[in-house]
Amino acid sequence: MQYQSLPNATLQEADIIILPIPYEKTVSGKLGTAGGPKAILEIGDDLEFYEEDAKWSPTKYMKIRVENPVSEYNAITNVIDTLDITDYKKLLISLGGEHSITPQITASVLDKRATILFLDAHADMRESYQGFSYSHATPTHHLLEQGHKIILVGVRSLFESEARRIEEDQNITFFSDRILQRPQAQAELLQQIKELEGDVYLSIDMDVFNPASVPSVGTPQPGGIDWFLALDILETLFRNKNIEIKGTDIVELIPESSHVSQIFAAKLLQKIISFWGKSKGFDKGKMNGSQMQVEYQ
Repeated sequence: MQYQSLPNATLQEADIIILPIPYEKTVSGKLGTAGGPKAILEIGDDLEFYEEDAKWSPTKYMKIRVENPVSEYNAITNVIDTLDITDYKKLLISLGGEHSITPQITASVLDKRATILFLDAHADMRESYQGFSYSHATPTHHLLEQGHKIILVGVRSLFESEARRIEEDQNITFFSDRILQRPQAQAELLQQIKELEGDVYLSIDMDVFNPASVPSVGTPQPGGIDWFLALDILETLFRNKNIEIKGTDIVELIPESSHVSQIFAAKLLQKIISFWGKSKGFDKGKMNGSQMQVEYQ
């Protein structure tokens, strides 16, 4: 697999490492999340190299590497350990697959307490679900067990016990989808992101978005945040100089025939690459990125 049909950089040269994780075993709604990583990367060919919000072409300055897919759950942490990204001069972006993969990723990339910015329509805080202790409905439970703080954004479906835990656990900050329809709540969320310090991991379940924009996900819900709030969140996060982004994931996309869902995810991936690269000053460096190795029109 490749990103925008660009040549894969070596692991040593790469600035961005994209790891496809087409794992799907515990999905309880619509099946097909295992096809998400390939679909996102393939539809990326329809994007322009130029990223209009940050006003640059990231791949002129950065080298991209797409790793071989990892489909075995217990192999995820071990594979990430081999990527040698401990100095965090590289950004790891994982593409799922179902949301159960996130705690496996953080087990490798986070070596101390961090803040998880968790965008999802669901609280995902069950201790187990349908016989699985590591389910698409359990990742925030495991992230809390790992000792991290969590900012939950866009939730509009949760179990009663999850609601109680959100109220009682001081390590959880909660912005429900309904609350985020109010400009004041959006401003409060962005302010909290501005004030973050230390290590941060970003996890995006595609069902956090309005199904009018992203119709094909594993467990869709009415409501949802829109594209522009997502951009405000990303820009605010990557402009914060007091944090270190330790990695990010995009999960729960299901490819569909209109390609609307996957182009949304591919554009989101491009924004993450662009905003992270700009925050690290790549735009002021040499133009020796992946895009400079090919002829294009």
